Amino acid sequence: MKIQSTLFIAAVLSMLLFSCRNSNDTVNDISLNPESGTTYKSGDAVNVNLKLGSAKMDSVVYLLDSIKLASKKDTSAITFKTDTLALGPRTITARVYNGGKSQDISTNIVLLAAKAPEEYTYKVDRVFPHDTNAYTEGFLYQDGYIYESTGDTGKSAIQKSDLETGKVLQKQFIDPKYFGEGSAIVGNKIVMLTWKDRIGYVFDKSTLKVLNTFNNNVGVEGWGMTNDGKKLYMDDSTNRIWFMDKDSYQQIGHIDVYDDKGPVDSVNEMEYINGKIYANRYTYDYILVIDPKTGAVLQKVDMSNLWPKSQHPANYTDIEESNNVLNGIAWDAKGKRLLVTGKRWPHIYQISLVKK
Repeated sequence: MKIQSTLFIAAVLSMLLFSCRNSNDTVNDISLNPESGTTYKSGDAVNVNLKLGSAKMDSVVYLLDSIKLASKKDTSAITFKTDTLALGPRTITARVYNGGKSQDISTNIVLLAAKAPEEYTYKVDRVFPHDTNAYTEGFLYQDGYIYESTGDTGKSAIQKSDLETGKVLQKQFIDPKYFGEGSAIVGNKIVMLTWKDRIGYVFDKSTLKVLNTFNNNVGVEGWGMTNDGKKLYMDDSTNRIWFMDKDSYQQIGHIDVYDDKGPVDSVNEMEYINGKIYANRYTYDYILVIDPKTGAVLQKVDMSNLWPKSQHPANYTDIEESNNVLNGIAWDAKGKRLLVTGKRWPHIYQISLVKK
């Protein structure tokens, strides 16, 4: 009996091993082009080619991420366009059917911006005073007033200032254990992020009183925020910009920011202006103009020497120099004015963009 049992077990193991080898051989026999990691520019056509080797098939369905591209009865190549696709990594899958069963073979491509960003610089039209105590995180303009969310643990607040005089008219501190971040005006409310605490604040715009808080589980961290009237945009230190429901603050989508070379991370304070996102990149002296549909960097505005170092206070330390960077973009929709500032800067600059 022992011998028979041993022989039976050995036979079962052999069958299983043979089956696994057959399955692996089938998977290994199928390949899908383009090769994983191949880069394309937005607008390029992508040719997808399935090679079966000795494997058999009845039909194949092609998917881009989870969206069906095409179905075929043979292995002839398919082509799809990329001009309307969001940038970044995209997964191509061939779902091969044979004998009522299916197996997937996948590859991925990386979609870059179609061309290098247009280069711009700036012209200063006017200069306004700015609160030098404000470690600027969110920067907003409406009806003659600057609404600003500020950082620093123990000092973070939302404040309202007069643009012309720079005088702080109202100020509301948040819990001192939190580090304040970006903000956006939504109707008669102001929504404000915190950095690593995954807490968001909602203020009454008129009184700046805290209406409520919410759990923010979107992204890696809370950084910048803006609003297009339909949804909120939030970034998180990476090259990703998240879409959030403006009422529930839940994630509803995202784009990844790319130029023609690759991903552009550290996207920070943002402003939605005429269908585009204007964004600071943390510690860099330029502003990016981003397509909110695809994530492509369309323009790059050189802001060097907006507040020249020769004008910085003599008592600035190296740490203060590195922290007090360009960070703040506000748009006066009625007056068509672009306002920019930096962390603890003494000035707000009204600027016009000039193509290089």
